[in-house]
Amino acid sequence: MKLYFAPGACSLCPHIVVLEAGLTAETVQVNLKAHQLLDGSDYYAINSRGYVPLLELDDGQRITENAAIVQYLAERAPDRGLLPPAGTLARTRVQEWLAFVGSELHKGFSPLFNPALPEEARPIFKKKLLDRFGWVNQQLAGKSYLMGEAFTVADAYLFVITGWAGRVGVDIAGLENLAAHQARTRQRPEVQAALQAEGQA
Repeated sequence: MKLYFAPGACSLCPHIVVLEAGLTAETVQVNLKAHQLLDGSDYYAINSRGYVPLLELDDGQRITENAAIVQYLAERAPDRGLLPPAGTLARTRVQEWLAFVGSELHKGFSPLFNPALPEEARPIFKKKLLDRFGWVNQQLAGKSYLMGEAFTVADAYLFVITGWAGRVGVDIAGLENLAAHQARTRQRPEVQAALQAEGQA
């Protein structure tokens, strides 16, 4: 397998999951500004949408989108417990979290990463994100991870996206449960390894 990534991007999520699952994947860095690989080749020729992550399987098939990629990876290593069994309510709950992180948190950062966003609009988007993070903070009360004591693919996604808050001036310092989740997840050896591999440690 090949995992196409960019340092600091959401592709850190499947990178973490590859390691948590005990799988092996070649990592291929993408320059998102130029939409090129480091050798200068055109990334659009690999992914017509031009963004990361993208997982290329050994037979050449390609999977995009974090939620799809991490579920595929977790299913390759069911003994690791990164995704509950198909057909269970627990599985649906993890998928629910993946959808929430993707739509309510991840995409909530998009306007704030846009340099063309008028300054007067920034507080509106920051408040919406902070409200969403506040809700997550409440859900984490009394838990080590989103599903309780078990680390899942949803925790990897939450960890990566929450890490962006400081980059856009969203102050989550007062959200103690979320801060504890971030610290706990960061201490995981596989998370440390992924961060180091991407130069983010």
